[in-house]
Amino acid sequence: MDPAVGLVLCLSCLLLLSLWKQSCRNGKLPPGPMPLPLIGNMLQLGVKNISKSLSNLSKVYGTVFTVYFGRKPTVVLYGYEAVKEALTDRAEEFSGRGSLPVAEKANKGQGVIFSTGNGWKEMQRFSLLTLRNLGVDKRSIEDCVQEKAHCLVEELRKTNDSQDQETTQVPIWR
Repeated sequence: MDPAVGLVLCLSCLLLLSLWKQSCRNGKLPPGPMPLPLIGNMLQLGVKNISKSLSNLSKVYGTVFTVYFGRKPTVVLYGYEAVKEALTDRAEEFSGRGSLPVAEKANKGQGVIFSTGNGWKEMQRFSLLTLRNLGVDKRSIEDCVQEKAHCLVEELRKTNDSQDQETTQVPIWR
């Protein structure tokens, strides 16, 4: 057998295996166009006008569909009603965050900014509680800041009034 024929057969088998794996993985994902093995649906999405491409796909597959960016599946919610249903009626299912592998490796799954799941919810709750205890989001700090700003404005007016009349004043507002 010619080596070129063997190579073509191996590549076609790998291609078919990859397509079969992707189709089996879609069990819980909404319908969408069939992705290519390595590039996903990048050829079906127009780079110049991606909103028009997503609009055309929504006419075929409905307001909730799956597209692949490379090998990563992405669920698209197209239209106000789909987004509203996802964020209000199914808020718990859509409350998670996407993962960023670089940040996960650097932080080892810890931290406030890049964490997800229950750990993130606990850290958010703790952070907000601590900030409130320190005085953030209380009237007392806001009143103090406004008082200091008022004093600063008064001092600036005094220095402005004490300047010579010969100096020209540049208006702030035009």
